[in-house]
Order: sequence, then structure tokens, then C-alpha cells
Amino acid sequence: MKNLYPNDVKALELYYRIAGIDEAGRGPLAGPVVVAAVELDYSVFLEGIYDSKVLSYSKRERLYSEIIANARSYSIVEISADEVDQINILQATLKGMATTINSLQDFDGVCLIDGNKVPKGIQQRCVPIVKGDSTHACIAAASILAKVHRDRIMNELHLLYPIYGFDQNKGYGTNKHMQALAINGPCPEHRKTYKPVTQRIIWETPSSE
Repeated sequence: MKNLYPNDVKALELYYRIAGIDEAGRGPLAGPVVVAAVELDYSVFLEGIYDSKVLSYSKRERLYSEIIANARSYSIVEISADEVDQINILQATLKGMATTINSLQDFDGVCLIDGNKVPKGIQQRCVPIVKGDSTHACIAAASILAKVHRDRIMNELHLLYPIYGFDQNKGYGTNKHMQALAINGPCPEHRKTYKPVTQRIIWETPSSE
């Protein structure tokens, strides 16, 4: 697997201090969107950091612990399904980014953000990098923290709402999830503004006739 640290070294030559920002959970029908920010300690090399989506469960879990133990600073923020419905997923993600950046301890550097959008109203400079989680170690580290944290939340939600299989689908619209949604309707953790969930709510609305 490609070593992403050289790209961070080049960025450090430009910016002196950098933090990576990434999210998990924009697409699922249920659960929060989670945003993480990480400023790595580059005197410590963490083997195997890469885009969380291509790492195995065991590698993500190992790296999650190593990142938290060795990072100069990190922050993880959850934006609930209710808030996603209130302000839409893009604004919820940007809000999470701003909050997690502002939560980094004593950080006065540049934020490298996965994607093409940056939050407004924050003091730090932000640089958007499309597919940054596969090119920069700090962004990949943030993607790992966000992914593992959100997966653990979905495992907990499975205990409350086992019929939807959140422990397996993590809120994504798999066939089994859609079947459970069709039979039982949405639970409080579903995003009511997402089309598959919205359609189910409409189907369940009693006729006025």
C-alpha cells in the first residue's frame, strides 16, 4: 500500500503545521455524520495509514488506537440525523468540519480537507483536496477516526433497533435494510429527508378520504 507521508512532508514545507479533516456517513439513510480532524506527530511513523474505505476492519481498529495515542491533536464531532434533516447533509458536514477544526488543541496551522468544499467562518486556512484520503496521511488518519467512530455508533444503534441490521449495513440502503424499512417504517435515527425514507413515510401516511 502506498506510503502517504511524503505528500504530508511536502505540505509541511509550505504550511509548517497541517491537520487533516474528513467525514464518514454522508450517504447512509440513518445515523449521524461524523467528522474528524487530526494533526499527526510526524516524528512517529504509523504503518498502513490509508483511505479508511479500503482498509480491513482489523487494520482500521489498530490504526484508530495508534492515531489517538500518537497524534499531536485530534477531534471527533457527531452531527445527528435530526440535524442533517434540519440543515441538509452538506451544511451538516461543513458544520462538523468547522466544529472539529475549532476543537483542535492549540492548532494554528492549515487544514487539508478531503473533497472540494470548505467551511466558512473559521480562523484557520483550509485547503480542499479531492480524494485527499488517498493522497495525504493526515486526511487518511482523519478518515479512519471518523469511520471507526461512526461504525461503533451504528453498532450501538443496532442494539436499540435490531430489525434494520445497522451492525452490518451501518445505515446504508442495502436490500435487507430497505426490506426492514418497507415493513417497519423508519426509526428515530433515520434521516427523514432522504428519498427512500421520505417515500416510506408518505406510504405510511393515512388517507384523508
